[in-house]
Amino acid sequence: MSRPARVGDPVLLISPDRKTRLVYLEEGKQVQTHHGVIPHDALLGAPLGRVVHTHKGIPYLALEPSTADLLQYLKRRTQIVFPKDAAYIVMRLNLYAGRRVIEAGTGSGGLTLAFARAVYPDGHVYTYEARPEHQALARKNLATLDVNACITWHVRDIQEGFEERDVDAVFLDVRTPWEYLAQVRDALTMGGHFGALVPTTNQVAQVVDALYKMGFVMVTVEELLLRAYKPVPERLRPEDRMVAHTGYLIFARWVGEEGTPWSGPHLRPVAARKAAERS
Repeated sequence: MSRPARVGDPVLLISPDRKTRLVYLEEGKQVQTHHGVIPHDALLGAPLGRVVHTHKGIPYLALEPSTADLLQYLKRRTQIVFPKDAAYIVMRLNLYAGRRVIEAGTGSGGLTLAFARAVYPDGHVYTYEARPEHQALARKNLATLDVNACITWHVRDIQEGFEERDVDAVFLDVRTPWEYLAQVRDALTMGGHFGALVPTTNQVAQVVDALYKMGFVMVTVEELLLRAYKPVPERLRPEDRMVAHTGYLIFARWVGEEGTPWSGPHLRPVAARKAAERS
């Protein structure tokens, strides 16, 4: 059984018509819904995963929100990283309890949350943001989510470099990530993971070119498309809309050696032979 809900906890409320709402619990407060009022006190002190009722007797399901739910409901000033991308980024950067990761920029804190939950409790996230108003919102978004002990917040231009050394991974969610690869290299441990997210293909080309010139290896470029299905057994089919392009993901490894056989573009044998014939 989950622990009793406490002040500050997030709760996902689902109405009978399957509309969702995220609330943070406070003593004496109320949730105003289109079916009536739900007092926060009716949720405090008891485990979630149960039904509560409005003052009109309408049942609502009260659940602990997933990380994906929290990302989607974050207050934001900038575009957030979508859950489909955040989960994959965590896996590709090889993040788990005890790992140390640098993130730039913080934005609204969505990816910061995903990283912190991945490395919790004895790992650490170092997040950099040049705009103090953005990081202030991120800190507010994550204030009650029990992850702040493993987050260090920096308001700083990453052109100046990162304070940390020998971290396991660095992820850049900035407009011109190719400009900061020297700073990334200085912060990463040997064999460390690099990742970046950019929205356009011309940005991808600049990042990839800079990675090869810097000597990074195992460079990959990927895009994730998510298509949901209508969960109706009698007429199972795709939803009319899908979460398609949200950004291009670039990953690489740093091994501390430039000019190795692994630090350039990989061509298939036939393509390599044809390229040699043309030169």
